[in-house]
Amino acid sequence: MMSPESEPLIRTEQLVKTYEDNGVAVHALRGIDTEIRRGEFTAIVGPSGSGKTTFLNLISGLDKPTSGRVWLGGRELSEMSGGELSDFRRDHVGFIFQSYNLIPVLSVAENVEYVLLLQGVPGVERRRRVEEMLAEVGLAGMAERLPSKLSGGQQQRVAIARAMVSRPDMILADEPTANLDSEMGGELLDMMRELNLRTGMTFLFSTHDLLIMDRAGRVLTLQDGRVVTDVRR
Repeated sequence: MMSPESEPLIRTEQLVKTYEDNGVAVHALRGIDTEIRRGEFTAIVGPSGSGKTTFLNLISGLDKPTSGRVWLGGRELSEMSGGELSDFRRDHVGFIFQSYNLIPVLSVAENVEYVLLLQGVPGVERRRRVEEMLAEVGLAGMAERLPSKLSGGQQQRVAIARAMVSRPDMILADEPTANLDSEMGGELLDMMRELNLRTGMTFLFSTHDLLIMDRAGRVLTLQDGRVVTDVRR
């Protein structure tokens, strides 16, 4: 059962991730204690190698910490089996990647509805939600197109629609504007910020992009696997 609105959506306790690279220990995260509240629009920033992507992977259950604990929606991830974690992630986390990660042989509508199929949502409801979501992201009338027939910005809009259509608690976006020019990136960020304010969905970005930092309500800076600044505004 998900936690009450007053509790943080994400909480980490002494989160550590260490791995080996050619026999050398790499300390990706060195004891992260933080909370992400419901509805926040947060940018995680820092130089390459600071631990941003590692942090996203751990709080979503895509990877396991070396030590420390993660709670998402009141559930401790380490207590879940592999199947439980996969189902929990499917139902509560949406992902947006810099490379879009669309399925090339599926149409726009089919890409967006894929997670709804996995959730067992009935066909009529799936079609209604996909149609509404495509209109939300400015892709009405493009449902039958293949990804190869879309611009980069349009493909990222499909990825945003796919992440949001299942109404997850949290959207994790790893460098979502990296392959877009500043104008298109700005448009998409404004759209995501508006959706965040209207739906209350939590957005968490890993980024180098100043456009995201400027729009974020909170900027959490990592350096050498540690939080060095955490600013809400």
